[in-house]
Amino acid sequence: MKNIFVGNLNFGASEQDLRALFEPYGAVERVSIITDRDTGRSRGFAFVEMPNDQEADRAITSLNGAQLGGRTLNVNEARPKSERPSGGRGFGRGGGFRERRNWEG
Repeated sequence: MKNIFVGNLNFGASEQDLRALFEPYGAVERVSIITDRDTGRSRGFAFVEMPNDQEADRAITSLNGAQLGGRTLNVNEARPKSERPSGGRGFGRGGGFRERRNWEG
């Protein structure tokens, strides 16, 4: 099973559009268009899973730089999500803003 990243995706592209683009190269297990959590709109990228690695490699080679909906696609093998530091948003040690007070006494 190979997970493929598809970037620079037209915001109007659908799951069916991506299936139609990838299926000539082999079976497509799943298509996931990534959407914004708040608005539900596409974030301009997706992941396509193909069960056969050789077919997936052919699709990547053939479709990287291809046009879909007037945009040039970036297609490559998805990399595993990197580990993020725990404890909030990762602004370094200690987190966010801390007010400074000048204590006299």
